[in-house]
Amino acid sequence: MMKKSGLTLLAALLLFALQAQTNQQITLEDIFTKGTFRAESVRGLHSMNDGEHYTTQEGRTKIVKNSYKTGELVEVLFDLEKIDRAPISSFSDYTFSDNETKILLTTDVKQIYRHSYTAQYYIWNSVTEDLSALSEKGAQQLATFSPDGDRVAFVRDNNLFIKNLKFGSESQITYDGKKNEIINGAPDWVYEEEFGFNKAFWWSPDSKFLAFIRFDETEVPEFSMTMYAGESPTIEDNKLYPGQETFKYPKAGETNSTVSVKSYELYSRLTIDVQIGDNTDIYIPRLNWTPDTKDLVVMRMNRRQNQLDILYANPFTGETRPIFTEKNERYIAEDFLDAFTYLDDGRFIVKSERNGWSHLYLYDRLGFEQGQLTQGEFDVTRFYGYDPSQKVFYYQAAAESPLRREVYFTSEDGKKQGKISTLPGTNHADFSKNFNYYVNYYSSSQTPSLITLHDRRNRLIRTLQDNTVLKNKLQNYRLPQKEFFTFTTSEGVELNGYMMKPVEFDQTKKYPVLITQYSGPNSQSVSDSWRGVSWNDYLAQDGFLVVSVDPRGTAARGEDFRKVTYLNLGKYESDDMVETAKHLGSLPYVDAENIAIFGWSYGGFMTLLAMEKGGELFKAGISVAPVTNWRFYDTIYTERFMRTPRENPDGYDDNSPLTHAGDIKGRLLIVHGSADDNVHAQNTYEFTEKLVQAGVQFDMAIYINRNHGIRGGNTTMHLYTKMTNFLKKELQ
Repeated sequence: MMKKSGLTLLAALLLFALQAQTNQQITLEDIFTKGTFRAESVRGLHSMNDGEHYTTQEGRTKIVKNSYKTGELVEVLFDLEKIDRAPISSFSDYTFSDNETKILLTTDVKQIYRHSYTAQYYIWNSVTEDLSALSEKGAQQLATFSPDGDRVAFVRDNNLFIKNLKFGSESQITYDGKKNEIINGAPDWVYEEEFGFNKAFWWSPDSKFLAFIRFDETEVPEFSMTMYAGESPTIEDNKLYPGQETFKYPKAGETNSTVSVKSYELYSRLTIDVQIGDNTDIYIPRLNWTPDTKDLVVMRMNRRQNQLDILYANPFTGETRPIFTEKNERYIAEDFLDAFTYLDDGRFIVKSERNGWSHLYLYDRLGFEQGQLTQGEFDVTRFYGYDPSQKVFYYQAAAESPLRREVYFTSEDGKKQGKISTLPGTNHADFSKNFNYYVNYYSSSQTPSLITLHDRRNRLIRTLQDNTVLKNKLQNYRLPQKEFFTFTTSEGVELNGYMMKPVEFDQTKKYPVLITQYSGPNSQSVSDSWRGVSWNDYLAQDGFLVVSVDPRGTAARGEDFRKVTYLNLGKYESDDMVETAKHLGSLPYVDAENIAIFGWSYGGFMTLLAMEKGGELFKAGISVAPVTNWRFYDTIYTERFMRTPRENPDGYDDNSPLTHAGDIKGRLLIVHGSADDNVHAQNTYEFTEKLVQAGVQFDMAIYINRNHGIRGGNTTMHLYTKMTNFLKKELQ
């Protein structure tokens, strides 16, 4: 009896331990400091020239060559640990020269803005087995091999340089670069942020020319941010008297940089001006080259961003001629820029919304349309390329649902077409250079990243990463599940959303709700993809219903749905957030007296506007780094959707939280980083002054020296702890 009792007790203890293990609680530390739920991926994947092999980065010291055919490692191409007296101990990124005999390694990265950074670059020559610094004369930006692999162009201190790798000589191409005045070969702040690129120079395919954009920002108004000593990091010089960070920032309606296009010929060492027209109040968001190198390709966009011209320029003389023009009644979407792609024979692909949906069109070299490649009431979201052997084009689309992404192919005449992705959710493909193989990146709301290697016939060759470790770890937690739903507003608009319920959800109880959203133009918060274990899961675990809804203006539902917000940013989105609160309040398990709304950046703007319109519908709200009037934001983004304040004053002011601050009824927590170079803290300061004068009480947190992401040291933990405590206090 004693022995049996002991076994019974042991079994009970084991069962209790197992139950405890499978009921672990998510902590904020798990999410923000420990990386407990971080999904693994495949780092630095590049197809090699033969199309039969690809490379990946292993850790921060090794580059390995893998076979597409087997998915197995073939050889180690570079191992830093085996280099005697190596001048560096690690690298964060790498690129090959076109002939794959040299590798450019990125080290010592120091961020400037969202996309830009300085770094120390090193070059590995696999023939001579030599590892050497690109330059000993100071940090560099944007180092890029010439196509023949003999040179590297880079930017330093706003000037362009070329390093000749054969002779080790360094040549300076421009001399007028100066902070806050002239930039050569790199975009200014607003171009980088809103046109999504950080390099403004382009090698010609034959390596004989280097074309670049010169930015004259002398007349652009300056913005200054006070920088304190702070911690993590500490600015020693500011310990007694704060310093100032001053940079050029054109707010809506203000003066932009004057841009010019230059063509530098390496043989003659002459730089010529490319003719881009007499109007200087324009944008040059990209340059390119035709595959035969005969023409430099200039993208010229008007300030209103509803007309984009493709110009062909003679690189010797700078003379230009128009080849193609894209127009739109409202604006040309930013993704047109990177989707514009040349095929090897000189034809090019355009992604246009001209029929109300985003689709691919084929043009010949002279700019004559050859046909529409994709058709249907869905949006093409990415163009991958053309396989000349099979004569098919590959692309990604939201054809089955706005919440999902699939990968498709089609021939020019449409007789060959189909879908190559097989799993419902979000798919993205990375093709080998000969299109014989592809790596598929898949996830869903229930499935962390699954990365698989396939051949041309869609046969699975190997699973490269299935995140088994993470999935096993997740078994130890009782995680809330994401449930998708739709509802129809009083205006007859159907909106997509998701809800996260506590694990032990009880239909007979009433739960407080947090609406979390971003809501910005062409964004998407509601998608069938893995978003990781986040603060949303933590809140749902603690008894909140967490809901997200994509309002009008968001992605993958056609041009009219996406651009209905034109000239009235915030109006329709906030209407839809109010409708969301009303819909949730009608559900039997929702505590309609305890609904809050949260958002960051555009979502912060939406939080304020929705609370003003919704009044007592929202008991509380958290607005992080909000825009409070679009007059405070930059030219390119704001004018794309709103035109200038002079053209559209009512659109700016009627939909500004500043105009309606006194209408907020719920309790507000407003948060900003004092060194936010993107959405300036000015937005929050001006808004809170409106609240003060209107007699509206609020809570406020300013994080010194923090940018738009409000990170560094213990900052993230402090912020999310504060926001969690605020919600628990206010939603009782």
